[in-house]
Amino acid sequence: MSLTPMMRQYMDIKKQYPDAILLFHLGDFYEMFAEDARTAAPVLEVTLTSREAGKLGRVPMCGVPCHSVEGYIARLVAQGFKVAICEQLEDPAQAKGLLKRGVTRVITPGTFFEGRSQDHSQNNYIISVAPSGPECYGLAAADVATGYFGATEFSGPGARERLYDELYRLQPVEAVLPGGAKELAGLVKAAAPAAVTFHPEAAFDRGTASAALEGYQLEGGRPGTQLPECRAAGALAAYLKATQMRDLAHMKAIQFYTPAGFMVLDAATRRNLELTRSLQDGSRRGTLLEVLDHTLTGMGSRRLRSWLEQPLLSPGAINERLEAVEALIADGLARDKLRAALRQIGDLERLAGRLAFGMANARDLLALRDSLQAAGALREIFAAAEGLLKALVGRLADLSDIITLIESAVAPEPPAVLDQGGIIREGFNEEVDRLRLVRRDARGFIAALEAEERVRTGIKSLKVGYNRVFGYYIEVTKSNLSLVPAEYQRRQTLAAAERFVTPALKEYEEMIFGAEERLKALEFELFSAVREEAAGAVDRILRTARAVGEMDALQSLAAAAVMGDYIRPEVNDGDTIAVREGRHPVVERFLGPGGFVPNDVVLDGASQRVAIITGPNMAGKSTFMRQVALITLMAQTGSFVPAAAAEIGVVDRIFTRIGAADNLAGGQSTFMVEMSECRTILTGATRRSLIVMDEVGRGTSTYDGMSIARAIIEYIAVHIGAKTLFSTHYHELTDLDRIGGIYNLTVAVREDPSGIVFLYRVVPGKADKSYGIQVAALAGLPEETLQRARQVLAELEARTAQRVKVVQLEMFPQPGENPILDEIRGLDTDNLTPLDALNRLVKFKSLVTNTKPQRRRGRQGGH
Repeated sequence: MSLTPMMRQYMDIKKQYPDAILLFHLGDFYEMFAEDARTAAPVLEVTLTSREAGKLGRVPMCGVPCHSVEGYIARLVAQGFKVAICEQLEDPAQAKGLLKRGVTRVITPGTFFEGRSQDHSQNNYIISVAPSGPECYGLAAADVATGYFGATEFSGPGARERLYDELYRLQPVEAVLPGGAKELAGLVKAAAPAAVTFHPEAAFDRGTASAALEGYQLEGGRPGTQLPECRAAGALAAYLKATQMRDLAHMKAIQFYTPAGFMVLDAATRRNLELTRSLQDGSRRGTLLEVLDHTLTGMGSRRLRSWLEQPLLSPGAINERLEAVEALIADGLARDKLRAALRQIGDLERLAGRLAFGMANARDLLALRDSLQAAGALREIFAAAEGLLKALVGRLADLSDIITLIESAVAPEPPAVLDQGGIIREGFNEEVDRLRLVRRDARGFIAALEAEERVRTGIKSLKVGYNRVFGYYIEVTKSNLSLVPAEYQRRQTLAAAERFVTPALKEYEEMIFGAEERLKALEFELFSAVREEAAGAVDRILRTARAVGEMDALQSLAAAAVMGDYIRPEVNDGDTIAVREGRHPVVERFLGPGGFVPNDVVLDGASQRVAIITGPNMAGKSTFMRQVALITLMAQTGSFVPAAAAEIGVVDRIFTRIGAADNLAGGQSTFMVEMSECRTILTGATRRSLIVMDEVGRGTSTYDGMSIARAIIEYIAVHIGAKTLFSTHYHELTDLDRIGGIYNLTVAVREDPSGIVFLYRVVPGKADKSYGIQVAALAGLPEETLQRARQVLAELEARTAQRVKVVQLEMFPQPGENPILDEIRGLDTDNLTPLDALNRLVKFKSLVTNTKPQRRRGRQGGH
């Protein structure tokens, strides 16, 4: 016994796509068989049944309706599956025997964009990486839905780390890598939850990749297609062509870029500053993006996100954006008109993608028409604009021909599907109008026939009806069967009636059905031609979409500035960051008006390069430091900032070392992660960088931590010269203000009999206490625990003072050996504060490390 013909066809096609779930088009359903059915049924929550397959017996089977297949595909893709769509390639009404079928597209996590539930505020990137030696990588990234295609290269020391940082920024959903690149796959997985596809290594060869780029426009890159970035782009282009099986006309321009052309933000900094994702749950709640995003279109939201992720370095380009934002703030009427127009504009980039894929339906074309009309109105709103706004208006393409085409061709209220008719506007095509007239006349014919037959036969209850099985029929109740004429032909017997047909009725039925089928086919043919003509304008549509996206992002920044009472920063090439009454944009929003205490800061290239910040926990040190970093980043994005005044000298990088986290999967403890981040800062920072470091060294012993912290501060101040905010509980480090460029800040508190009050004011000076027990009391620790803590603290203070005496006597018995020791001998060590005592011990440890001690005769060992 052999396989059934249909199952043999399925098996032959499935062999070509072993790594995908095959959706096999059968009638009104897409069916899955065998292992695919077993895998997909629980994911899709559909019933697993079976079907006879010849020699295989009954094989597992499940299916989903064609009209709702997008939602089911979305579920499979979300779980990381590839889905091969196998369509019927013949009209069932015309074909004889088994229908021809073939795969028309392979949908992967990085190429699926039909799902209406997708987050259109961010790109859906698919990336490719081409290794080229141990310290060189080419990277290409594409968003099939919006038409974006970019590429870059990382080489030299630290290339792997920079690649990781860029992957973290992009957050791809799929990565195409050379076969066998397991280690590279691990790097991708560490940066983003991407599905990894191993592609043949030959696709990444110079010659193969170069051939795959034929027909592409390469913009902004280095000359030649043999470079690592071109190899990555070529491999990705070939993969997209192989899976999508069509010409992606909206992705023919590849933009080469350099990450160092923007402010560099490593993965740790993006996490710590919570630019677009919250540390708490990964959502946008509580992020800078949430505060600034008042966009009204998908293009605008994605553009604003990209601006925040890639702040500018050129003061000219930054001030160009600031001037546009300022103009929109000043002209509230124009801003309101712009927002009203944007509300009428759909996601033009994604609509262009659907056009290019040949997937746009009639409703998509109407949305495109309405969006293009609204976009055209922006010219009038900004007719007198200057600067960037004027340039953006100039990039709005003339698409009146496409608007007119859609208006004249597409019905005003079309159905969602394309094969049921009703999609072509009346008056667009004479034959469509004629066939519709035939269909409308059919209703009159049936009514007239029913009346005529009632009179002719004398059967007053006679009815002419229709169903999909028998077509048109004449129904006569059984009590009137004796009156049925001889030419009536019996078709169906019911409990209380008989159904008949006549030669005249069947002839008319054939004419009506022929007209109906011809009408549906003609409407689809006409619509396809209209869609293809509109697709020819994809380049113009995308140019308009991107201009609209920038306008939307600019008005979003203006809206945020008005709502938050932000001011325009002065951005220049200088070496100073000076902020007066700065506020944290996110914390301020959650506290409400007047709830946030503003603070000043000055960092320059001279006497105030490195600020050491001391003060108790919960007093606002971390908030203050993040606030300075965010204000700097906002300014270089082109945004107004939350402050009374701000001067921002452009920084090339922002580094942060904040918080405590381990990397158990990577075998790194909390302290190791901290030291790795410190290494990144010390090796990557320049004089033009901004560094934020919070409590470095707390993950190890006191002396080790303090020593490391001190060495880091000294290295930054002496060898790098970067503008730095360094918070610490090692109060001994405040003595470093004797080094040029280092100064001290502290967070003010007020003590009273009931405890301490945080004032949240950052002022010049040093803290002499950490207030740890007081903070523990504020946190609500039991009083018994607090009392015990105070008792232990008193014991430690006494013991510390005694240790100073012991070290005095045991390690350096002779006066005059060391000036520091002589100074301490003159102190009343019984009354030393814990801070002073610890200070002395640290200095003693340094002396012990560098001086061989003299010991008393007769003593065995030392203390």
